[in-house]
Amino acid sequence: MTRRKFLKYLSLSGIAAAVGGGTWFASVKPANSYYSGPPSSNFDGRFFFNPKGQEPLGFRDLLKWQFGEQKAKWPDAYPSPFEGAVPEKRREDLTITMIGHATLLIQVAGLNFLTDPVFSERASPLSFAGPKRVVKPGVSLENLPPIDCVLLSHNHYDHLDMSSLTALVDAHDPLIVTPHGNDTIVRKDIADARIKTGNWGDIATVNDQVKVHFEPIHHWSARGARDRRMALWSGFVVEAPDSKVYVVGDTGFHGGINYRAAAEKHGRFDAAILPIGAYDPRWFMEAQHQNPEEAVEGHILCNAQVSIAHHWGTFQLTNEPIEEPIERLAAARAERGLSENSFIALRPGEAYRHSPI
Repeated sequence: MTRRKFLKYLSLSGIAAAVGGGTWFASVKPANSYYSGPPSSNFDGRFFFNPKGQEPLGFRDLLKWQFGEQKAKWPDAYPSPFEGAVPEKRREDLTITMIGHATLLIQVAGLNFLTDPVFSERASPLSFAGPKRVVKPGVSLENLPPIDCVLLSHNHYDHLDMSSLTALVDAHDPLIVTPHGNDTIVRKDIADARIKTGNWGDIATVNDQVKVHFEPIHHWSARGARDRRMALWSGFVVEAPDSKVYVVGDTGFHGGINYRAAAEKHGRFDAAILPIGAYDPRWFMEAQHQNPEEAVEGHILCNAQVSIAHHWGTFQLTNEPIEEPIERLAAARAERGLSENSFIALRPGEAYRHSPI
């Protein structure tokens, strides 16, 4: 094995953890150290699972991907023309600002929500290896408005970054809404964090006018070498008096099951925040990351007035070129006869202001 390949092998812990692979190194299934509760439709008493879904592939497949396939070359820097944005402190109308990857600022009904906050240089448990940021956060930690609520979808390192979360709790003391098990992870470093947890179908009240619904997605979780599927993954619906926003941090398309269920339950959405990147190679990523064509189908199925694309152009987690997700998004949108403004790929710092129809 060459030195380069050996270093690549060592860095797999960072890459794998960013897409949820840390647990491929485990050979023994330990007891759940994050959550204990009765079995349910998505929990067998020890592990969470996707009903009628597909489990992620194993470590041998990870090695096949990493050593047997070619990654596109990303630029070292991919700056956004909107970097350095300073959002207004409060807004009543629905406004969504892209910060980077899966981190977005949602302003609605006078409240500020932050999704999956990651402001660090790497989406990795390691400071020296793993996916590195190619664009600065569109809004810096210092320029954030007061954050009332953090929506934490799951525990992969490109969504749960403890240094960012610690800084947010220190500066803003937000309510953290997250599915079962992730509270245990957070409290190891932030003992006094305000957290509400739930299973799919549960509701967290933010104030007397705004609530957050926990919604099913097709994904999984891992933080280290022995915790695969011990914490739950979730989407969210932010329900305000005049707006509903569907937030999907990571998901496989799963035949559109969860999109149909969301539309049946909630009727329609003023906006949906849907992932479009980290999908290649398809044989490895299909169960956990939808591609742009599936995202467009999800947009239609969930009955959203507009969708905002995320999970692209910040950290190179997979093989596709940096702009391929937005190119394929545009082609899929056109193929389905959708307008350019129906599914938008914001750059970091760029904001969308909702106009109800």
